[in-house]
Amino acid sequence: MMRIIYCDSVFDNKVIEPDYEEEKKSAVNAGFDFSLISFEELTDGNIAKALQFVKQPENKQLGIYRGWMLTPNQYQNLYKGLLKKNIELINSPTEYKHCHYLPDSYKKIEFKTPKSNWTTELTNDAILELTSHFGEKPIIVKDFVKSEKHNWDEACFIPNASDSAIIKSVVDKFIELRGDSLNEGLVFREFEELEFLTEHSKSGMPLTKEFRIFFANKKIVKVFDYWDEGEYGNTKPELDDFIKIAQNIDSKFFTMDVAKKKNGEWIIMELGDGQVAGLSDNADSKEFYNILKENVLQKLV
Repeated sequence: MMRIIYCDSVFDNKVIEPDYEEEKKSAVNAGFDFSLISFEELTDGNIAKALQFVKQPENKQLGIYRGWMLTPNQYQNLYKGLLKKNIELINSPTEYKHCHYLPDSYKKIEFKTPKSNWTTELTNDAILELTSHFGEKPIIVKDFVKSEKHNWDEACFIPNASDSAIIKSVVDKFIELRGDSLNEGLVFREFEELEFLTEHSKSGMPLTKEFRIFFANKKIVKVFDYWDEGEYGNTKPELDDFIKIAQNIDSKFFTMDVAKKKNGEWIIMELGDGQVAGLSDNADSKEFYNILKENVLQKLV
């Protein structure tokens, strides 16, 4: 038996977070057991209280967390807390961080992803030193995990990497919006012209033809359209190169977000830990959990 660990509702620790209700049904139908934890207590550092309703199995059990993003330190606390309850999460803390932080996995995908550099020093000098490596090309700014892509012009996109005034304005706004949620430092990435999909109905941000590939034990679980808006038509990613790259990623369960450039070339946008990567609204969660179980079980046999 394998255990899926979900977050509970903020209002009732015996009820699942509503966003994961459909996933839980699919997991149970696929033969997974499940437990609920308190995300709030976990992120506050109250590990015992966060895991108080996790039933301890007699024999060691494999666990998969499916919930909100955690910092590497918070994930380590969850991992160790569950180990004390005889449940071992599919990814170790090192494996979690490898795919959660772009700088940790960049070398593995460097030849197939936009040029990137990063800093934990948030001074003007450090920032301008990094942005100078891009010449006059357009770039985007993000932290080690997330961007402010829905505030595209104000806090994400820099049209010219040599324009220090725009860099300062965009970076300052990005840091302001991220606030206490800023992950480690800043990452600058070369902007790539991707195949246009549509404009986001709320933020007006340009959406492009992107896909999320879930891998478990180096095998594809499922490929999903990244966006729920727009018509993808017959566009499907060419998977061979991505499957080869996946064999060298130091994680047992991760996502690879890929996109099609205007010139037809396929690239990796980023990796993510599979436990905190969301399923899009278009996802067939029943199929997802059935194949996930298959891929994980094959490794355990």
